[in-house]
Amino acid sequence: MSRVVLVTGVADGAVARTARLIAERGAESGIEKVVGVDTTLPSHELGSVKFIRADIRTPVIGKVLAVEDVDTVVHLGVAPSSSRLKSTKELNVIGTMQVLAACQRSETLRKFVLGSSTAVYGTSPRDPAVWSESGTARGGVRSGYPKDTVEVEGYTRGFARRRPDVLVTILRMSQILSPRSSAPLAAYFRGPVLPSVLGFDPRLQFLHLADAMEVVRQAASHDRPGTFNVAGDGVMLLSQCARLLGKPTVPLPPVGLGSAFARVARLVGTETSPDLHRLLTYGRVVDTAALRDIFGYEVRHSTRQTFSSFAGALRPGLLHAGVR
Repeated sequence: MSRVVLVTGVADGAVARTARLIAERGAESGIEKVVGVDTTLPSHELGSVKFIRADIRTPVIGKVLAVEDVDTVVHLGVAPSSSRLKSTKELNVIGTMQVLAACQRSETLRKFVLGSSTAVYGTSPRDPAVWSESGTARGGVRSGYPKDTVEVEGYTRGFARRRPDVLVTILRMSQILSPRSSAPLAAYFRGPVLPSVLGFDPRLQFLHLADAMEVVRQAASHDRPGTFNVAGDGVMLLSQCARLLGKPTVPLPPVGLGSAFARVARLVGTETSPDLHRLLTYGRVVDTAALRDIFGYEVRHSTRQTFSSFAGALRPGLLHAGVR
């Protein structure tokens, strides 16, 4: 069983809460200590989690693993391009390489958990209606966050081949929506109007933060090897999201979509990225049967429940008005 767990990226509020959850319920699975690392001090309460200021892009992370006798690494430091970090690409890819190099040398490590994303499937008009874990991206992974996730997962699979004695779990999470989320899609929905693509009404899936945190906790606390999609049941169309928020959409022609999205986003005070343009064009839906049947976790919040909770935080009284 896990004894010492190291969690990367704890300056992020959601990651800090996840690390704290692992620590609070650690006694159930034999976890004695949780160590959180990041380059900046967390603004959120860590509870009993021991914080160490360390840059995962440097070899110092190897010293942390050795000094703390870490046997489980939970790598949650892979961030979307519009996060709080200025050099996201470097942190995502170089940081992961350094973490895996440290894990490769560790004599105490027995488990590695990667917080990945369904962005690894990309977004393309040739995509299947529903992605399973065996699917391979058909487009939309040549730049930005989707490219980062593909590279990070590739390095992780390489590590798994070199260290077959280490149990590896990859969690491909859908779009996490919470009132405090700074993710690109959350920022998009907070805008006064929603730019959309003329002729497209993409299917979207959302993941509640509580479900995301619990899946990571279970992966850290128990042996759940493999790759798993993590998303709320059901789907929502972008038009349904707009109606639930009570916000108008601004249909834009597909030609020159990227620049048009950027201009409209600047006008309404929101942010956008190429991978978000593609998601809002083609959408993305994943199958979560493996999470339920193999991993053993039943998602508690559906896609609609997650979005309704998010919308209710943006529009007080919305849930009490009968929207569920």
